[in-house]
Amino acid sequence: MRYKYLIPKSPFIVTSEFLHNSVIVLVKSQMMKSFLITLLMISGLAQAYAISNIQHIQSIDSLSIVPVDSVGRWYAGNPVPKKKFMPAAFVVPVLFAGYGFAAVYDHGPLKQLDVSTRAELQEDHPLFAAHVDDYMQFAPAAAVYALNLSGIKGKHNLFDASMLYVTSAAIMGVSTHFVKKGVGRERPDGSGFNSFPSGHTASAFMAAEFLHQEYKDVNPWIGYAGYFVATATGTLRMYNNKHWFSDVVAGAGFGIAATKISYLVYPYMKRLFTTKKEGNFTFMPFHQQGSTGLMLSGRF
Repeated sequence: MRYKYLIPKSPFIVTSEFLHNSVIVLVKSQMMKSFLITLLMISGLAQAYAISNIQHIQSIDSLSIVPVDSVGRWYAGNPVPKKKFMPAAFVVPVLFAGYGFAAVYDHGPLKQLDVSTRAELQEDHPLFAAHVDDYMQFAPAAAVYALNLSGIKGKHNLFDASMLYVTSAAIMGVSTHFVKKGVGRERPDGSGFNSFPSGHTASAFMAAEFLHQEYKDVNPWIGYAGYFVATATGTLRMYNNKHWFSDVVAGAGFGIAATKISYLVYPYMKRLFTTKKEGNFTFMPFHQQGSTGLMLSGRF
């Protein structure tokens, strides 16, 4: 008679496998953190490099050093020249948005690209969760104010720049809201049916285009840094399993287009409220007796 002896699996082997898998997950997690830190460092270095170049040029030419005028920065009476419509400027955002719409209703390679991209990201980083993208989307716009307040002037003063940013945000917000409602695409993590397009990515690229428009004539590296931050924001939305790849691409198109449209329509909007005789408006922050806010003053 033949007997079979079953040798129980060694607890030591089980523990070794567990530790091995844990080490792999830990290493991948650390690699992802290092990647994000490197991403942010490169963006910061690019902006710092551009700012240092501008300050160096200003230090050479004493005529370019203008005394600080905190009221002038917020003065609303400065004329804003009209900008000519250039169809070529909208080619990239239209292509981005068009790709997104095509992917939503496609059942072939575009859909497969969305699925495979998500699978790769989730396979490599299944437990990844970072909310820095909630704040990064505003970083390029914040850079516009930081540069202005540090003495590096952009295309417009802070009043007109603020109105342009608000106009861009309104166009972007309304357009993405209705598209989200109309398309009703489910998020990759199943948390809702408002996946398309990515609002965070649209906001980030809207701010990046805003930074580019204000400082492209001062130093192009500043604008490039803004686009880098916006791209990182879209990438994080996919790592967080909140959006498909095509959602992010379309969001970039919506954001860029919103800012470009605002720069076209704002001069006409401003003329509705100000004229040559009625242009004495000032918009500026104030702090008095423990209260802080924004003040709009003018003469009618």
